[in-house]
Amino acid sequence: MFNNQHKSRSVAAVLAFAGTVTISGLHKFYLGQPFWGVLYVLLSWTPIPKVASAIEGVWFLAQDEDAFNRNFNLGKSVLKASQVAGKEVSAVADAMRELDLLRQDGLISEYEFEQKRRQLLDQI
Repeated sequence: MFNNQHKSRSVAAVLAFAGTVTISGLHKFYLGQPFWGVLYVLLSWTPIPKVASAIEGVWFLAQDEDAFNRNFNLGKSVLKASQVAGKEVSAVADAMRELDLLRQDGLISEYEFEQKRRQLLDQI
């Protein structure tokens, strides 16, 4: 259910701390670890999942955003991914401007311009 979505460190921590009072393991389901979630639910008659949930809640809050993303978001940050995409588009746009100047100056043919333009657009 949550496997393809970006996981929030705050939500994971809240679910972990909620597991100390209510059903333990909800944070495991949220983070895409259903085996551990089921194990926490099955062991809910013992104090083990409640203690583990509290420790993990503190651990989530103690991590910086990059560490959390490496562990639970395949190393991807929503903000960083958009920044990288913006930089790539900007670099391609700069290259296309330079390419157009070469065409206007007659240093490359219209055919060469079109081939290189398509290669640049394929990079986006």
